[in-house]
Amino acid sequence: MTKTMEAPKTKQESRIKKYDTAWLKKLLHEMLLIRRFEEKCDLMYGLKKIGGFCHLYIGQEAVSTGCMAALDLKKDYVLTSYRDHAHALSCGMHPNVLMAELFGKITGCSKGKGGSMHLFDAKKNMLGGNGIVGSQIPVATGVAFKIKYNNEDGVVLCFFGDGAIHQGAFHESLNMAKLWNLPIIYICENNMYGMGTSVSRASSVCNLSIKSAAYGIPGKQVNGMDVLEVYEELKSSIKRAREDKTPSFLEMKTYRYKGHSKSDPEKYRTTEELNKFKQDDPIIALKALLVEANEFSEEEYQQMEDEIKLLCEESVKFAEESPEPPLEELYEDVFV
Repeated sequence: MTKTMEAPKTKQESRIKKYDTAWLKKLLHEMLLIRRFEEKCDLMYGLKKIGGFCHLYIGQEAVSTGCMAALDLKKDYVLTSYRDHAHALSCGMHPNVLMAELFGKITGCSKGKGGSMHLFDAKKNMLGGNGIVGSQIPVATGVAFKIKYNNEDGVVLCFFGDGAIHQGAFHESLNMAKLWNLPIIYICENNMYGMGTSVSRASSVCNLSIKSAAYGIPGKQVNGMDVLEVYEELKSSIKRAREDKTPSFLEMKTYRYKGHSKSDPEKYRTTEELNKFKQDDPIIALKALLVEANEFSEEEYQQMEDEIKLLCEESVKFAEESPEPPLEELYEDVFV
């Protein structure tokens, strides 16, 4: 019998049997790239080479990776919040242009004008991180309306945090999306804290997935620390959006291992809580899945680590050697 015909020997092997091993390794590579890139951002911010705001995604990598794996970015679109490094990388933006943007250099994706919160690449259908809480939700709804109006085949993923769900724009957008049956998936990345306020102190309902029921939109909670569960749920929602032109809402239960931003002292949670959630690290979980199924080795993982760390080092070198924007850039890309 060939390997593909053999019965799975372990629970983990049984779980990943239906997936291509190379594809699973690609998911692991992407999550690890996000983690190491952001750790490098953390270091560069500490060295004062990155200014302004900087919101890290460390711990939440399974969400952006699993979601984008289900997309076709030739025709689908992504909009997200200010915590956007991971989504940009998952959409295929190069670490060099992202790091250059964080450094405020002309070679950055927004010519150094946007910084951490405004990563953007229209050619890759990554329509931006957005700095104002919830501001991307009506914009994403408008993109979905554009798709329907032009009779296109795309769908829109709109990411936001649990804090944004209390913005009026969220409710107005979901109402219109259902009225017009728009091909959009609203994704709440519930990392348990809106800045420093826990969900239980900010919301009268802690199961955020039921909020879409008021607009006749199906909602579901998903384990956002499991990249394969994220992928499978997105596949179903994208199929519904593409074929039935029906919106949906997913609450990704996840957790960030760093503060809300670089200025956050993190006094609202305990070390014990943080360590508990680190036991569910999505990168370690997928690696363990592959190793236990005998599809991956520690040597392969170390090689992957080394390649990614080199890529991140090169992104810093590229950013440091890139020129500052010229003065005349002050008058470019403005309306008045």
